[in-house]
Amino acid sequence: MSFAASRLAQVKPSASAWVSQAAKEAKARGEDVIDLGLGEPDFDTPGHIKEAAHQAALRGETKYPPTNGTLTMRQAVVDKLRRKNNLDFALDEVIVSNGAKQVLFNAFMATLEPGDEVLLCAPYFGQYKDIVTILGGVPVPLICPQEAGFRLMPEQLSKAITPKTRWILLNQPSNPSGAVYSDDEIKALGTVLADHERVLILSDEIYEHILFDDRVFRSFVALCPDLQNRTLTVNGVSKAYAMTGWRIGYGAGPKDLIVAMTKVQSQISSGACSIAQAAAAAALNGPQEDVRRFCAAFERRRDLVVERVAHIPGLTLEAPGGAFYGLIGCADLIGAKTPDGDTITDDTDVTAFLLKAARVAAVPGSAYDLSPFFRISTAASEEVLNTAMDRIAAAVADLEGIHP
Repeated sequence: MSFAASRLAQVKPSASAWVSQAAKEAKARGEDVIDLGLGEPDFDTPGHIKEAAHQAALRGETKYPPTNGTLTMRQAVVDKLRRKNNLDFALDEVIVSNGAKQVLFNAFMATLEPGDEVLLCAPYFGQYKDIVTILGGVPVPLICPQEAGFRLMPEQLSKAITPKTRWILLNQPSNPSGAVYSDDEIKALGTVLADHERVLILSDEIYEHILFDDRVFRSFVALCPDLQNRTLTVNGVSKAYAMTGWRIGYGAGPKDLIVAMTKVQSQISSGACSIAQAAAAAALNGPQEDVRRFCAAFERRRDLVVERVAHIPGLTLEAPGGAFYGLIGCADLIGAKTPDGDTITDDTDVTAFLLKAARVAAVPGSAYDLSPFFRISTAASEEVLNTAMDRIAAAVADLEGIHP
């Protein structure tokens, strides 16, 4: 007997969460596994943020918060968007949710009719597709190959838009590729979208603060202001402030959309944790030195992994422009034989081999609709990353029939 609704038939558990769980189970068996599957900073939440949560609890801020977010947190978002992104939003154009993922869920649940299409730039965060599918929409992957820097081209976008297109979801810096668009590239996409008034834009900017090589982040709406009336800007505190467990994300967009999203949220969670919102407000309003320190460490780790991969025959990695992942090409490993005599047929086999032979957990590119690649998180210490790369290099060296 199955208890699951039919709409879940096409939905798979999060690939990164599944890989991480497999790594945890291996560790529980006593195996020495390095988990590079889950995208989570290894830093602790800065002290002033934790203290803000403590003080909020002492003040008695432990009751139901407003469904769309506390006044303090929404004001912090409005101030941050104005100060950092040169964007003007009113308080009623902001929603605070249990992580950025719920912001996405709220938006799609509030707007999608059965059969509506959502354009996704592959490779993309796998749960974009699952959320759309659960809610009756049709995810439409647009393949953005390595040759294009994993970025969507305007001509490609123009051809993909149909009368059924309801949303396009843009994410930069990107998970899993680390791709970053130039200002002109974003404006060119905006020019295409300007001619399609039914299409809504979701700009996922969760990795905004994790940019490398002196890049400067520019929000989609800042570059395409004429599209603000149909763009939802999504962000949160999980990645930049090492606050994954606090579960606070936010969205800023047209008032009518935010009202509809708030109605959805009222039926799912009644709002986000009041104490976590106090902490998130302190993160946005407070000193940003830790954010810059984290980013500098992520850039050093990026450089380390790029340099190490360059010396492993059969693997490729161009330097990501942001985020904390390496989307490593493994096409030359397809068809190779393992020491056990098994043939590697796809990137899922590659990650299974690395887990067994190298004791390193990674996520196959198929989870992001682009193969053959595998993703590792570089949000680990340099010591851990060096050990992981040593193990990967040794395991790959044992393969027979690599075709560079």
